[in-house]
Amino acid sequence: LLPQNNREPAPRVRSNDPVDRRSDVLLGHVPADGNRPYDMAKVIEEIVDDGEYLEVHERWARNIICALARLDGRVVGIIANQPQVLAGVLDIEASEKAARFVQMCDAFNIPILTFLDV
Repeated sequence: LLPQNNREPAPRVRSNDPVDRRSDVLLGHVPADGNRPYDMAKVIEEIVDDGEYLEVHERWARNIICALARLDGRVVGIIANQPQVLAGVLDIEASEKAARFVQMCDAFNIPILTFLDV
């Protein structure tokens, strides 16, 4: 997912997912009641190419998800709070995890997609 160095673009691959696809499954993942927790990982899986992503430091600060994935074959960084853990509240550890991930994406010129449940 990462380029060989910070001067090269991230590798792009051909995607089998149509760019204009719709997902009615997403409606089932996000509850209408804003007070009910849900699994943000399932939302991410439904949106990214082939449902595959690589979570960075998945066992640290589980209330935030930092991941690399592809959209239309292009690499993107994803930052999303996780409503199932601490109601997705951003504490110090989650903020540090996200900040380090943003710095890495910036170093490799990877765009960031943010999902927030507030």
